[in-house]
Amino acid sequence: MKNEKIRDIIIIGGGPAGLTAGMYSARSRMDTLLLESFSVMGQATMTDLIENYPGIESSTGYDLVAGFKKQAESFGLETDPCTVQSISVSGTGKEKYFEVISDEGSHKAISLIVASGAHSRKLGVPGENSFLGKGVSYCATCDGPFFRGMDVAVVGGGDTAVEEAIYLTRFAEKVTIVHRRDRLRSAKILQERAEASNKIDFAWNSVVEEIVGDDKVTAVRLKNVKTGEENRLSCRGVFVFVGWTPNTNFLKGIVEMDQSGSIKVDSAMRSSMDGIFACGDCISKVLHQVITAAGDGATSAFSSQRYVEELKDVAYK
Repeated sequence: MKNEKIRDIIIIGGGPAGLTAGMYSARSRMDTLLLESFSVMGQATMTDLIENYPGIESSTGYDLVAGFKKQAESFGLETDPCTVQSISVSGTGKEKYFEVISDEGSHKAISLIVASGAHSRKLGVPGENSFLGKGVSYCATCDGPFFRGMDVAVVGGGDTAVEEAIYLTRFAEKVTIVHRRDRLRSAKILQERAEASNKIDFAWNSVVEEIVGDDKVTAVRLKNVKTGEENRLSCRGVFVFVGWTPNTNFLKGIVEMDQSGSIKVDSAMRSSMDGIFACGDCISKVLHQVITAAGDGATSAFSSQRYVEELKDVAYK
């Protein structure tokens, strides 16, 4: 059954960017609906420790995002759990509106704020798909306890990889960080913690060529990118943190994106399509953090509000 009501703003995504946009929109008394998907776990939600969000000394990602949601809903933000499948555009000028089609039906709005986030990028090597859930994981917080007393590998060298490697030392006997370069690119404080741990080893200048095992993972085949030498690293788990792919397939052909699928926006979070704004990890930008997602969300809400009010001829001038 289609919902014929045309709202002011629909926000797609329930992470820090979307919830901040929702809080700002609700405080401005815009008729706003936030659509959140529980089928895709966001980066922040899966993070065990966040210690660089101003004013919060430390928090789990889940608790921090839950606080965002509680605060947004206190201003009257309405949320609806669903998975967005496609977007359509109807009308022109002041009669223009967007229809968001989801697995639960459809909703219409004058403006959209896309805060759909991103999902873990895969290595694309043999064994990765076949051992998913049998040793291959993209979430240490979710699966770390299953590897108590075992050796595991963490693939990647950024903040997420090193944070998750440190988290895994709570359970694993040994954690080997596999990185294609000879030094990490994570924050210095994380590097210092990893290097100080007697449970963390490093496989430098190495990439995973194959994930091997029987019914479960038993090892990874590594290749040294400088020498070409190959060797096997015994492990029972492989945790992959090599970047993120934006959740933007439902917008193909509607807004302009870069080669990675990230939405191109200007400083006001405007996309190439009038009326569609974007924020957070689904946009093309240099720093993907909770604090930048929140800033993006606030900006997109302000810009979306101005767009709607100008169409309604009620903008403050």
